[in-house]
Amino acid sequence: MTDSTNNHWAAAYDVIVVGFGAAGATAARFAADDGAKVLLIDSAPEGHEGGNTRYAGQVVLTGYDFDKMKTYFKQLFGPIKIDEKMLDTYVDGLVHIPDYFKKYLEIKAPVSYNKVHRDPDFEAFANGLSPEYPEFEGSDTVDLTTVHDGYFDASLWKTLRGQVVKRSRQIDVWLASPAKHLIQDPQTKAIVGVQIERNGQLVDVQAANGVVMALGGFENNNDAIQNFIGVPKLKVIGTRYNKGDGIAMAQEVGASLWHMKSFEGFGFDTGFTFENPKEARGKFILSPWPDLSHGSIFVAADDGSRYVREDENGRHGHAFEGGSWKNPTVYSHPHLIFDQTQYRQIKESGKLPYPDFFDITVKGSTIDSLAHKIKANPTTLKQTIDRFSVFAENGEDLALNRSGDSMRAFDDGPYYATPLATAMLNTQGGAKRNERAEVLDAFNTPIPHLYSAGEFGGINANQYNGGGNLAECLIFGKIAGQNAAAKKDDQVSRPTTPTVTTGDLGGSDIDEASVFSKYAVGKDQYLGISDAGIGGRVVVRITYRDNQLKDVEVLEESESEDVGQKAMTELPKQMVAANTVDVDAISGASSSSRALKSAVRNAEEKAKNSVES
Repeated sequence: MTDSTNNHWAAAYDVIVVGFGAAGATAARFAADDGAKVLLIDSAPEGHEGGNTRYAGQVVLTGYDFDKMKTYFKQLFGPIKIDEKMLDTYVDGLVHIPDYFKKYLEIKAPVSYNKVHRDPDFEAFANGLSPEYPEFEGSDTVDLTTVHDGYFDASLWKTLRGQVVKRSRQIDVWLASPAKHLIQDPQTKAIVGVQIERNGQLVDVQAANGVVMALGGFENNNDAIQNFIGVPKLKVIGTRYNKGDGIAMAQEVGASLWHMKSFEGFGFDTGFTFENPKEARGKFILSPWPDLSHGSIFVAADDGSRYVREDENGRHGHAFEGGSWKNPTVYSHPHLIFDQTQYRQIKESGKLPYPDFFDITVKGSTIDSLAHKIKANPTTLKQTIDRFSVFAENGEDLALNRSGDSMRAFDDGPYYATPLATAMLNTQGGAKRNERAEVLDAFNTPIPHLYSAGEFGGINANQYNGGGNLAECLIFGKIAGQNAAAKKDDQVSRPTTPTVTTGDLGGSDIDEASVFSKYAVGKDQYLGISDAGIGGRVVVRITYRDNQLKDVEVLEESESEDVGQKAMTELPKQMVAANTVDVDAISGASSSSRALKSAVRNAEEKAKNSVES
C-alpha cells in the first residue's frame, strides 16, 4: 500500500477505473455520464484490451420475472450463502437487461437468444445455455440477450468499447499501464489514488471521488490457482492478461476476499482443451466433436484411471456429482486414450476441429509402452482399458454411467494418447463487494472511495449459468461507476495543476482520429481502417493501380493468436491473386476475415475516388 502523505500527483482525475473489459468500460462511461473526468487503465497493450469479454460468447443472462429468477439463482448457489441485498440487486438488473441494451448501449432491437436458437437443428451447445439448469424451479424465465443474431464475435465488447470512445473528452485511456498499488489515506483509510506503471515509470495519479477495481480474475497466475483453487494447473482459453494483480492490491488496503475457489470452464468431454506446448492459450473447441466421446476412447487421469463421463454435456466445465454440478478433479497430465480403430475413425471423419490433434498424439505398440510415455501406471492403465472393454461388451458403464451405446471394446493395439488440460474461462474470486459495489474490509465495512465490478470478486459461486458474468459486468459496472463519480463528504481536492515529476505520461491511447498519421503512403497507396475485428481496429495499406489490387499490407491488427492470425496472413494474398476483396473467409475466423475485408474495401473506395477525381 502507498499512503497519501506528501504525494506529488503526476495527474489528477475524479475517478480511476482499473481494467478495460466489460465491467471497466461500463464503469468508466457511467462515471463520465455523471460528470466525472475519468482515467481508464489496463495492463494489456493496445488491441488486447477487453479482458475475457472479447473472448466470451457475447451472451448476457436475462430473466423476465424477478421472483422466478431469484428462486432459480438460489438453487444455483445451493448451500453457498449470498447476501440478500446483493442478490436482489443482481436479479433486478437481470430482468431489465433488454431495456439496458436499448437505453444505454443504443441497441434498437436486442435479440432474444431463446427465440433465435431454440431450433432443434442448431448446435447442441447453444440449446444448452438458456437455461443451463432446466430442472431448476424458475428456469422458464431464463433467456440470454445479444446485440445481434450472432455470438463469439466480440459484438458486445465492441459495443461497450465504442461507448468509451464516444466519451473521449471525458475518459482518458492508458493501455499497457498496469496498476501497482492503491493509494490510501492513513487516517481516513479512503482510497485517494492509484500508483500506475506508465511508459516504464511509476506515477501516482489522484482519484478525487473514487477508484473502481475491474481487473478480472487470476487465470494466468498459477501460484494463485494452486493457493486458492487448490489444483495443479488450469489452461486459459480467455485473455492472457488477467494475472490476479487486483488481489494483492485489495489485500494491501484491508479488503475481504470471497468466492476464491470458484471458476468456470468450457470444452469437450465436460471441460477440456488440448495441452500443446506451442500454444500460450488453450484452443476453445466449440464445434461438436463426437469422436472424442463415442467409441473406444476415454479420458485418463495421471495414473491411467478414468474419472469423467466422456459423453456428458458439461455445464461450463461442471460435471454432475452427488446431487449437484461441480468442477471435476483437476489432474496434472490427463490424456485421451484410444486404440487403432478409434484412430482410423478420427482420421477418416474429415476436417478436425483441432488441426494439431495428430501432431501432439503419442503412440505405443503396447499398453505398457504407452503408459511409460505418458507417465501413467501401466497396471492401472491396463485395468482401466480392460474394464472399459467389459462395460462396452455388456452395454453398461458401471463406473461412470456413460451410455453403453457410446462405448466400443478396445482392440489389441497399437494404442494412442493425446494430452489434455482442464480448460478455464475465468475465476470468480476477488474483493468482496456489497449491493452498492463498495469493496468491503474484513469486518464487512466499506473501504471509503473503493468500488469493484465484474469477475474481480463476482457474485457467482457454485453452479453457474452462461451469460451471468457479462450481466454482472453491466449491472455492477453501472453501479460502481455512478457511485465512484458521486462527490463525497470527505472528498479530496484535486490540485489545480498536477505536478508531473516523472516524465511525459502521454495522452489517451485510443485517440482514433490520429491513426492515419502513424503510417506513410507512397504513390498509388491508400490506407483503410475497420473496427470490426475481434481485437478491435484493423489498418491496412493497399497498392491500387490501373484498377488492379497490387498489394495488401496489414499494418495494425490484434486478432486472436490462432485462426485470426491465419486470416491476416492468408487473405491478403488471396485478394491480390483474385483482384477482389470478395474471397472466401478463413474457416473459424469469420469476424477477423470480415474486419480485414472491410478495411481493404475502405482503402479501395479511397483509391477509386482518387481516380475519379
